Amino acid sequence: MDGKGAPKMKAMMLREIAPIENSPLKMEEVPVPVPAPHEILVKVSVCGLCHTELDEIEGRLRPKLPVILGHQIVGEVAGLGSEVKRFSPGDRVGVAWIYSACGKCVFCVRGDENLCQDFKGTGCDAHGGYAQYTVIGEKYAYSIPETFSDSQAAPLLCAGAIGYRDLMLSGIKKGQTLGLFGFGASAHIVIQVARHWGCEVLVFTRGEEHQKLAMQLGASWVGRPEDRPPQKINCAIDFTPVGETVPRALELLEKGGRLVVAVIRKRNPIPPLDYSQHLWDEKEIKSVANLTRKDAEGFLSLAANIPIIPEVREFELGEANQALLLLKQGRIQGSGVLRIG
Repeated sequence: MDGKGAPKMKAMMLREIAPIENSPLKMEEVPVPVPAPHEILVKVSVCGLCHTELDEIEGRLRPKLPVILGHQIVGEVAGLGSEVKRFSPGDRVGVAWIYSACGKCVFCVRGDENLCQDFKGTGCDAHGGYAQYTVIGEKYAYSIPETFSDSQAAPLLCAGAIGYRDLMLSGIKKGQTLGLFGFGASAHIVIQVARHWGCEVLVFTRGEEHQKLAMQLGASWVGRPEDRPPQKINCAIDFTPVGETVPRALELLEKGGRLVVAVIRKRNPIPPLDYSQHLWDEKEIKSVANLTRKDAEGFLSLAANIPIIPEVREFELGEANQALLLLKQGRIQGSGVLRIG
């Protein structure tokens, strides 16, 4: 990003890996990006905060440095590449984690572009939304339902869409019991979908405010991860950043149950598993890798129909370091969003 005489924008730039406590994101003035033929230029209104950004900043996931983070972007089309056909200037659009995929490999052809070897993440392999403008291929931008404000829509693009994928991969059925371990941005959206589907939801979380929100959103029981719930759970989703949640969730699974591990990069390793205690009786562990365009499109439509209204706390762009530190400490209720435009 250099270019003399080009229009400038403000962006929070990450140039080196460091603990978020060191405030590694720095406000810079950089050139406004120019869209390629099949790209759109987006004037960013808001960008959601995600644990993935913490992983990038602190080195658990290696981004392409220097990089502008952010992959839950809502804004307005401000410019068009010469070949763009899907959007017009002024359209409201969203951008999610999937920045691009090859479109030709066996995974892309069958709709599993999240598994593409050339998958690129927004705000990781390419610049994202912690800035006043960003660019994205028109195939990877989404129309935002009018139901949602910009701030409400932002967490739907990752916390919501990946949570929806987690829920689908869990195999949960109407009338069954779902266990949610951790209750942050994604889980507080997932519970609304699960309740809409007629599932009973048990929530395991330590924060008192998170516990209160879980009860407000329809959890039938709320406790800490070490507490004993009133019944076994048919399926579980682990949203926590720690490894010890995995054996605990497996202990509480009903026979034939499935645990979906939503957090890819744990802060500490998963402890050794005892086969008879944790995996016997045909229990399963399922990982989650990224998301597809279909996930984002399908979830936005479902969220508008339910409707799902995320709990949101707004911050200014220059407060990104402080906001991410609060996220790391579990002190954001629902979803954090940077207000940019």
